[in-house]
Amino acid sequence: MTANVGGIDRVLRIVAGLVLMALAAANVVGLWGYIVGGIVMATGVFRFCGAYTLLGLNTCPLKVVEEEPAM
Repeated sequence: MTANVGGIDRVLRIVAGLVLMALAAANVVGLWGYIVGGIVMATGVFRFCGAYTLLGLNTCPLKVVEEEPAM
């Protein structure tokens, strides 16, 4: 898995996930708050979003460095 979630996107995902899980803990939203909040937060923590891969999106400024073949 290569990182495809950038800095601002990452922070927003983690905050949104925590807010959803806090709302679920306070019984403002249902069980879906834990599930969706956990998924959103995990995509921010691991810097990888499967939907971005399917859509061909990438907000991460990091470039993949290709290694030179060993001789």
